Formats: sequence, C-alpha cells, structure tokens
Amino acid sequence: MKILVLNTGSSSLKYQVIDMETEEMLVKGYLERIGQPNSFLTHKVNGVKHKFERQAKNHEQAIAFVLSRLTNSHYGVLKDLSELGGIGHRVVHGGEYFSEPVVITDEVIEKIEKCSELAPLHNPAAVAGMRACKKIAPNIKMVAVFDTAFHQTLPKERYIYPIPYEYYEKYGVRKYGAHGTSHQYVALRVAELMNKDIKDLKIVNCHLGQGASICAIKNGKSVETSMGLTPLGGISMGTRSGDLDPSVVTYLMKKENLTPDQMEEILNKRSGAYGISRISVDFRDIEAEAQAGGHHAKLALDNFHYLAASYIARCIVAMNGIDVLTFTAGVGEKGQDSREEICKYFKFLGLEIDKEFNQTIKGKEAEISTKESKIKVFVIPTNEELMIARQTQNLVRI
Repeated sequence: MKILVLNTGSSSLKYQVIDMETEEMLVKGYLERIGQPNSFLTHKVNGVKHKFERQAKNHEQAIAFVLSRLTNSHYGVLKDLSELGGIGHRVVHGGEYFSEPVVITDEVIEKIEKCSELAPLHNPAAVAGMRACKKIAPNIKMVAVFDTAFHQTLPKERYIYPIPYEYYEKYGVRKYGAHGTSHQYVALRVAELMNKDIKDLKIVNCHLGQGASICAIKNGKSVETSMGLTPLGGISMGTRSGDLDPSVVTYLMKKENLTPDQMEEILNKRSGAYGISRISVDFRDIEAEAQAGGHHAKLALDNFHYLAASYIARCIVAMNGIDVLTFTAGVGEKGQDSREEICKYFKFLGLEIDKEFNQTIKGKEAEISTKESKIKVFVIPTNEELMIARQTQNLVRI
C-alpha cells in the first residue's frame, strides 16, 4: 500500500509518498507561496530535485498540481491515483474532540474548523487541503492525524490551568500540547533500539527546533508536556517566548500601548532566542556569534538550555523517574553543544554523555550516553511523516 502524507500550511504544501510494505519514502516535495504569483514546487524523486514554477492561486490548485506530478511519467511514482491506499493529513490542533487519528468525514472537518481559534495559521489550511482532496480524489480515504491527540492522556490536574474554571467550561482553555506525532514516533523508536517494551520505559523526549517542546512518556503515554493552550507555551524557542509571568504581557501592553494582535506578534515572532540574542532566528547563527564572544548570543543559548533542563526535571517528577532522555528535531538532532549543555544539568542523577562521540553525531541515530551513565541518552531523527503514514494505513484498512 502507498500512502500520501500532506502537511498543508497557510501558503505552503509539503508532501511525501511512502510505500508501506518497505516504509520507504518514494517522493517528497514542497510547494511554496500558494496564493502568490511566484509560487513554485520543489519535487524530489530518485535522489533528483526538480523545480517547477507554477502559479497556485489556492490549495485546490496546489494539490491538483502535486497529484499531477505524482502520476507524471517522468517525475511520478504512481501509474494513477488508484494506487494510493489513503491520504494522511497533519492537523495541528484537535482540541478535546480528538484523542486519536480519525477517518475524515464532513463532521470531522467541522470539528477541526472549530479548533481554528487555537491554531489560526494551521487548521484552516489543513481544512482547505482536505476539501481540495475530496474534490479532486473523492474515492481515496483520508485520515486526520493530530499533533495534540497524543497528549490527551495527560491527567486533568496537569492540563487544567489555575484560572476560573468557567473558562475551561466555556472556551476549552487548558493545556493541549503539540508535536505529539514526533514525540510518539521517537518514543516507539527508542524502545525498539533498546529492545524494550515501551510500557516498561520512562522517556523524556526533547523536540528542539524553531518550535520546541518536551514530553514525558510513561508506559507509552504522554503524561506531561511543555506546550500549552497553543504552541506558544512551554520553553523558549527560536522566536517564541514560551512561558512567562502573565503580568509581563499586560504590563508591556500598557507601557507600549499595544493591541492583543501586536502583543501576540511580539511573543510569537520577536521573542525567544532571537529576542535575547538580537542576531537571528537560526540557532546556528546564534551559536556562531556566541563562539565569537557575543554576549547576547551566549545569554540566549544559556537561557534556552536552562529552561529546557528545567522542563526535563518537571517531566522526571511527573513520572517519578527517568530511564532514557532523547533529542530530536533540528537543534536536538544537530546541536551537539546544546545537547551537552542540557545534559550537564543532570550529572547529579548519574547522567553522563560521551562528549567526544556526541560531537560526531549530527542528524543520525545514536546513543550518546556512556556505559556508566544511569540514564540512557539517544539522538533520534524524527519522522512525523512515517508516523502519519502508519496511522493512516491502520485506519484505511478497516
């Protein structure tokens, strides 16, 4: 069975086709600038990149063009669309409606739309992608896989906020978390590498990149995570503030005469490592500046490492212990220095990494802890697309 995985953004479309018999990725691509006159597609098959300039006025046109590339005699991997066993859609926010992936129906789409207030940049785009697929390929089953679903196992005392309970009842204001598909994939993969039953492990996974979240996974289930009502909460990130004293927000709004939208832009796009460093949204640039003696760059990294370690500690408390610490995503997979600095905070628990070996690991699977370490430490490149494809396959087979 072949599965098409779609990750639809407000102005972009990422895709992969995966052969589920081998779990091999057959093709991947990225269509950028949907709705703009200069939209283009980068399509990679058999190790070769092909670029197509093609105007896509909306998501329907974007998906139609992508499907035409998949069945093209020169660039495609399908004879026709009937070879697809299903289409898996990544959805950022499922609210309290969805605790697992679901086959897409009109009712499901309606509920995803209701969650758009919590993910205004992502959910409407995902819905647009679903409707386009229904129109273009109506006979192919579709599945929605939610970033928030994995965290629906959090105990209520850990997801409820200490504000008037009526706001939870009226508006669903609570912690939802994010990156659930990534956290689940890494947890399953590290259990496999350790030759352990996931139900016997206490795992803390650090998904560290431009967006970052940390998750405690006990017995294969999420029991604590850093992101909150929206992906703005938790530890600091590339441009996002993470958790703050709430009064910081109201104080600045009064002092600077800011509207809610302006304040949200500051917290989402001008804060985090970028806000402190004044250098870049790219951690590689910040690291280079810090190594050159840049005070603000070093401060930004020190802050990021401390906050990550603090939330790891919180996750350890949530599970009453830890067996394995994992790092994934851009910084987690390729930021050797960040991994080392974060791990230093846990020497008192007997965690030791092989510093020299850690420096050689960039974007590949490896155990970086020493034999003497009381806590195993792994780098696991995430594969959200494969996880979405697996979950799609499970449902379309029914």
